[in-house]
Amino acid sequence: MKVILLEDVKGKGKKDDIINVSDGYGNNYLIKNNLGVLYTEGSKKVLDKEISKRKDEEDALVTELTKIKNKLENKNIIFKVNTGASDKVFGNISSKQIVEEIKKLGYSLDKKSLKIEGNLDTLGVHKVLVELHKKVKFYINIVLEK
Repeated sequence: MKVILLEDVKGKGKKDDIINVSDGYGNNYLIKNNLGVLYTEGSKKVLDKEISKRKDEEDALVTELTKIKNKLENKNIIFKVNTGASDKVFGNISSKQIVEEIKKLGYSLDKKSLKIEGNLDTLGVHKVLVELHKKVKFYINIVLEK
């Protein structure tokens, strides 16, 4: 029996995969629990249409995020910080603070999209990776100055 998976099934396949299973497993587990549907020409057409729709939506999202990337890439975000005797910054700059500064520029980002390596606790320029989507990644410069 051929089944189109509606969700990931451990050990069997990922969502949208077409797999061969025994009749009992297909009817009594996959179809009964809405994890899959019987493979027919009609269900194959629906699957193809759904995949095409998802691809178009993802392409539109990537295009929109690329516009944001082009405006923010290699942009300098400047933070005025207090320092101690040896120019050691009191505390450090967090991803939340960076997102708030970017919001002031008119862009809304999730702080989880920032990939900060190490602490931002020394004066100077620090590169921070921004990952808006697996296909849209870029760096911004975080500048710490007195």
